[in-house]
Amino acid sequence: MSNNEINRRPIQARSAEWARNMAAYLTAANISPNQISVASILFALIGSIALASRPGPAGFVTAAVAIQGRLLCNLLDGMVAVEGGKKSALGQIYNEFPDRIADSLLIVATGYAVGIPALGWFGALAAALTAYIRVFGGSLGLPQNFVGPMAKQHRMAIITIGCLLSSLEGPVHGSLYALTTAVSIVGIGSVVTCITRTRAIARQLNEV
Repeated sequence: MSNNEINRRPIQARSAEWARNMAAYLTAANISPNQISVASILFALIGSIALASRPGPAGFVTAAVAIQGRLLCNLLDGMVAVEGGKKSALGQIYNEFPDRIADSLLIVATGYAVGIPALGWFGALAAALTAYIRVFGGSLGLPQNFVGPMAKQHRMAIITIGCLLSSLEGPVHGSLYALTTAVSIVGIGSVVTCITRTRAIARQLNEV
């Protein structure tokens, strides 16, 4: 197994037939993994604009759909690169940097959506640190650790649920407790993830 395969985020959906079919279509259409990675930023930008505009139900649903579009891009770029045989010299850059941008856009915008920007900035910083610690472990020659409890897919799932609940809560109660809770969970969970990953690195170093 190559080092890239060892450091690849485990995603169960890769084995799904619909995912394989979509990846095969994109590969045949000569769409590069890097283009798909950049598209994830566009989805995140759409979601963040929808959130930061203090939306109604339609805006929250738009944000939730955009988040899923971002995650779909994150799934397919790796599949086109690896299974589709379209790896490039710059693939690692495109694999990491768009993720950090998309994460920050969506989490910060969620803080503005609930009227507590500091929560969004805190969550975005903590989320970026989880990725830094993961990559730092890899720089030490260790397998990159994608463990949660608040890895990327968990962060996006929590915010998606918060958006969908808020699309119902807002019109009925005039509050956004669900989304406020969601962005708070993302921030706190990311801090816990930082601790978990750092402890895992320390344990692995002691075993060497």
